[in-house]
Amino acid sequence: MARTSYGNRPTNAYGNTGARQNVRAERQPSGRRTGSYVYGSAAPKLNVQQEMEQQPRRALSNATRKNRDKARHMSLGYVLFLVLAMCVAGYVLIHYIQLQADITTATERIASQEKELNNLKVANDEELSRITSSIDMEEVKRVAIGELGMVYPQEGQIITYSNEGKDYVRKVDGSN
Repeated sequence: MARTSYGNRPTNAYGNTGARQNVRAERQPSGRRTGSYVYGSAAPKLNVQQEMEQQPRRALSNATRKNRDKARHMSLGYVLFLVLAMCVAGYVLIHYIQLQADITTATERIASQEKELNNLKVANDEELSRITSSIDMEEVKRVAIGELGMVYPQEGQIITYSNEGKDYVRKVDGSN
């Protein structure tokens, strides 16, 4: 291996110029790589196309050649099958997107109705609070007793009953 210096650059004790050394791998005919030193600071340009052309081409087997020929030529039935499969896939995808849009629309409608329901509940609670706060129970008692002649019930006037799971109670008058 020979060491060289470029131009009038001084060399050090090892004979190189102080510039970075680049190692370039070369292929031998056996396929083994050997390293040769290239002195300088720039990396060498590799000619990949030339290396590809120098590699020997492998011979194709008959089975490989037949498979490649079959792959190049598609029958009409296979093409129609592929077209039909694409149409079915397209229909399914379009239908899926439409269903997603319907679900989104329904979700938005439900959310707006829930918001309206909540607003109505709040308004109803506020109205109930306003009504209950405006009623003076002492005034109601005074009017009932003083003006309408109402009295508290006596001992025998209070009747208790048990509800046997029915939704309503029917009063049966004993005078019939």
